[in-house]
Amino acid sequence: MNDELMLNQQPLGPVSFAENPEPRCPCLLLLDTSGSMVGRPIAELNAGLRTFYDELQADSLAIKRVEVALISFGPVRMISDFNTAECFLDPTLEAVGDTPLGEAITQGIDLIKKRKDEYRANGISFYRPWIFLITDGSPTDKWEHAAALIREGENSKAFAFFAVGVQKADMNILRQISVREPLKLQGLKFREFFQWLSNSMKSASRSNPGDRILLAPPSGWSEI
Repeated sequence: MNDELMLNQQPLGPVSFAENPEPRCPCLLLLDTSGSMVGRPIAELNAGLRTFYDELQADSLAIKRVEVALISFGPVRMISDFNTAECFLDPTLEAVGDTPLGEAITQGIDLIKKRKDEYRANGISFYRPWIFLITDGSPTDKWEHAAALIREGENSKAFAFFAVGVQKADMNILRQISVREPLKLQGLKFREFFQWLSNSMKSASRSNPGDRILLAPPSGWSEI
């Protein structure tokens, strides 16, 4: 993945950015919490999230640079806006409702645009944001517009989008939504996935402006 650091020379504004002017590595998680995730799947997802944040919080550079936002869908809810790992509140996600995947993606892309505007306005450099969608089913709303937004964002290098299917996820629809081949989670290995993601984010946070950032291939948690 060729994610170049985008630089902006404007003065700092808000205190939070003034106190921490480090370049930001934004990561948006779009997590399916529909009724089909009830029981062990949602428990494993919550455990995986805790692993993810624990790993980031233990890294002295990633805790300053990696910003994570979390949107769940079933229905669509903003769980956490973009914050560095030190601000993690350890949410407990609950499984309920349907799978409004299209709405979640659209809201997530809007959130990315807003955060990038805040970076630019405050002179904060940033890497191309990563969006990770995790779902175990098929969309229950219109998703075609969201797919078009993803293609547009990928073409303009506004973000990089990755789809992960769990259990009975509709991989055919995910292939139509994502420009990259979707990954299929092996069983309920959420912790292994988030371990891989935290390692990838930590690696990105250590790169220099203009560096080519490559994601290590999945190992042990993906069937593809």
